[in-house]
Amino acid sequence: MARPARARKGAWTTAGLAFRPVAGFRAAMRDDRPSPGVIETLAPDIRRVLAPNPSPMTHWGTNTYILGHGEVTVLDPGPPSRAHLDAILGGLARGERLARIVVSHAHLDHSPLARTLAEATGAPVFGFGNASAGRSAVMADLAARGLASGGEGVDHDFRPDQRLGDGDRLDIGNGLALDTIWTPGHFAGHLCFGLGDTVFTGDHVMGWASTLISPPDGDVAAFLASCAKLARRDSRLFLPGHGAPVHEPGARLDWLVRHRASREAEILTALAAGPATPERLAQMIYTDTPRALLAAATRNVFAHLIDLAERDIVRPRPRLAADAVFERIGD
Repeated sequence: MARPARARKGAWTTAGLAFRPVAGFRAAMRDDRPSPGVIETLAPDIRRVLAPNPSPMTHWGTNTYILGHGEVTVLDPGPPSRAHLDAILGGLARGERLARIVVSHAHLDHSPLARTLAEATGAPVFGFGNASAGRSAVMADLAARGLASGGEGVDHDFRPDQRLGDGDRLDIGNGLALDTIWTPGHFAGHLCFGLGDTVFTGDHVMGWASTLISPPDGDVAAFLASCAKLARRDSRLFLPGHGAPVHEPGARLDWLVRHRASREAEILTALAAGPATPERLAQMIYTDTPRALLAAATRNVFAHLIDLAERDIVRPRPRLAADAVFERIGD
């Protein structure tokens, strides 16, 4: 989930690249890391169980949330793990049953267990759509021309039983309702969910690292617009798909936007030296990254170049593609 940034002393690596964790990250890993398979109560109507899938892309693993009591809702069931399936179902209180399954997005660390849970319990699966739903025309064209997905892997088999759109309100019982917030950026069909003044942010906002944006699934312009949408909410707490709760939502959103602006500035500075491909720009910007790991950096640079091209700040030659030569307009 983490978006790569230039390596620096003390940085942690992800997808073969490095990113800068937030202050106190190492201490948080020691002190706040939950145990996989253990149901924890975070609030009267919110429980969490950690999936056993830690990695540089998933931090300590996927956070699965159990909402409500009696007829409960599972949010982001996680990877296809028998142990995690048993932990979810075995961790319910006596007399409780799973009534519905809600998925933030169709990545392999969030959605595959949904169908198994549905078959075991009869609960319907809710989500935005299939793995390609919500893509912009630009991203759909790139995908049609062969640009493959990258990052943590797409669950191409995901199909929700019932679709959720932006602004939909899902009644989950006991007087509780989830507000659906469409937040493309990390993934075209990404959804966040509001429960009162708490927002479940999936992979859009995390406290331990920034967010991977990898075309054609990821979209920088959409990511920034989604940050603005979340900033307009009066939120007290973000509960992400990976890592610890985010207790200062506004400050974290501001940091993410500034982080993107900083990367854009680096790209434009590099292009001031002359036209270059995304690969060459990645080599210029990610100077401490091993050559074998530059593919992920190149994908990140390309995401920003798509946004810059859409804003008529750069021009691709001969056309928009991952191997195009980009130049600053007016230079």
